[in-house]
Amino acid sequence: MRWKKISDAVIRRLPLYLRVLDELSADPETELISSQDLGFRAGVSPALVRKDLAWFGEFGKQGVGYEVAFLRDELRRILNLDSELKVALVGVGSLGVALTRYNIKRYQEDNSFNLRLAALFDSDPKKIGIQIEGIPVFSIDQIGEKTEELGLQMAIITVPFESAQIITDMLVNAGVRAILNFAPTKLVVPEGVHVANADLSLELQRLAYYLQDEE
Repeated sequence: MRWKKISDAVIRRLPLYLRVLDELSADPETELISSQDLGFRAGVSPALVRKDLAWFGEFGKQGVGYEVAFLRDELRRILNLDSELKVALVGVGSLGVALTRYNIKRYQEDNSFNLRLAALFDSDPKKIGIQIEGIPVFSIDQIGEKTEELGLQMAIITVPFESAQIITDMLVNAGVRAILNFAPTKLVVPEGVHVANADLSLELQRLAYYLQDEE
C-alpha cells in the first residue's frame, strides 16, 4: 500500500524516527517509548511525532506510548524497507569509492540495513572491469542493461555537474525512480521519479554563517 498526498517533509522525518527505534531495539528492556521521548531523540516536537504517524494509522496508546518493536516494523514497511533494495552508484571517484565502502560496511554490520550497493558505473576505461569492495565497475553505456539484469531500483550520482543530467536521463530511461544526487546541480526528472540532493559545498557555506562573531 502506498500513501498519497503526504508531504515530503513528513517522509523525511520518518527515517529519523526509525533511527531512534533501531537504536532502542538493541536494548531488550526498552519496550515502550512516548511521543515526547521519541520527539526529543529525533529533534522534533511530540505533537509533530503524533501528527506525522497519524497519517499512516494508529500506532500508540494514550498514556502508554508506542511499542518500539511494532512501530519499528511498521515504519520499515511504510518506507518500503522491509525487503532488500538494490542500489547503483555512478561515478567511481574519491567520493564514490568512499560511499561504496561505507555502504558495504553498513550492509555487512547492520542486519536491518537492506539498501545494498550492487553495481558501480564509470566512464574511465581504467576503472571499468575492476572491483571495489567486491562490487564490479561497469561502463555507463551498460546502465540500461545492468539495471534490468540486476534489478537496480535506486541510484547514487557522484559525477561532475556537467555530466549529471545525462546520467540521470540514462538512469530514468532504465527504470530507476529514486536518485541521490551529489552533483552540484539541479536535476530535471519526470513525474514519478524522486531526487534527493546532497550538496556538501552548500551545507558548508551555510554553516560558515554561524562562525561569525555576534555584534
